[in-house]
This record gives sequence, structure tokens and C-alpha cells, in this order.
Amino acid sequence: MSTTTTAIATLADVKGTFTLDASHSRIGFVTRHAMVTKVRGAFNDVTGTATVDGSNPNDSSLSVEIAAASIDTRDAGRDGHLVSPDFLDAATYPALTFVANNFAVTGPDTLEVTGGLTIKGITKTITIPFTFEGAAVDPFGNQRVGFEGSTAISRKDWGLTWNAALETGGVLVSDKVVLEFEVSAIKAA
Repeated sequence: MSTTTTAIATLADVKGTFTLDASHSRIGFVTRHAMVTKVRGAFNDVTGTATVDGSNPNDSSLSVEIAAASIDTRDAGRDGHLVSPDFLDAATYPALTFVANNFAVTGPDTLEVTGGLTIKGITKTITIPFTFEGAAVDPFGNQRVGFEGSTAISRKDWGLTWNAALETGGVLVSDKVVLEFEVSAIKAA
């Protein structure tokens, strides 16, 4: 069966409704631990949809939902602490969400997406700079697009204040968290 797709060569050519392909995407984070190293993690249960008009970004929308309990830092004990009331309180707040309400093209292959990030029932506005990484039709006939971006937040803005003092001064977990997005999305037929 052959399908006809419109070629996507530039960010301005991206048009349509897209679904996040969670198995080929990564929604992750990096933070400092004990002020000497970085700890990286990701969320394994993520869903999202976007309606995109690359040539008229004001007609675009984006909604992402992340299961808080799907956090994965490659350490079960740490993951258990992160889903506890000390941090994400996944039992009370099972999802983190991001709903975008503003898209600004900043270059031929870059844009800034601004919206509300909700963690533990607190919504704050963040802006994420993204780079359009390209598009391709996969062997199954799916039109795919890729975007990468990152932004830094203060976890305290969302009530994530747990910490432990170190005997050398400083704290166990930094306030700054870098959110990382490596997104593959599939265009709806």
C-alpha cells in the first residue's frame, strides 16, 4: 500500500496533527547531586499531541502528559524517593503536564514554545527553545518529525523543596533542573 505525503523540508513546512512517539522520544532531566556530579533521569510513560502550522505558529497547540511514577534514574531507591511526597508525590499528583499556548519561530529551524508546566498541582509558565531536527517517512509509511530542546527551571517554583545539607556546605540536590526534550512525533493520517 502506498501513501502520499507532503515533503517536510523546513520548519515552515510542518503542518498537521502529530502524536508523540514515546518509544522514540526522551523527556528527561539533569540536576546536580552533592554539588560534585550530575544525575540524569527520564520519564518512561509520556503521551502528547500537537497541532502544528509551521508557517503560522499562532495556530499551533501542544499538550503533553507525563506519568510521575514513571520516573527512571537507574536507581530504584532514588526513584522511590522522587515519587514520594518529598518530591513529586505521585500518589496525590499522578501526572505532570505541559500545555503550550505560544509558539514563536526564532530562525529557519528554531522556535520557542511557551506554556504552562504543572507539577504537584502548581502551574508555572516556561519557555522551551527547540530545534527542528528534520523529517522523514519511515519504512511503515509514517511521516515523522523530530525536535530537540532544553530549558532550566528552579524546582522550588513547583514546591519541590526537599534537600539535605552537606557537611562541606551546600546541599545534596541542586535547585536548578535542566529539562531535556528529544521528540519524535508521527503525523496523523
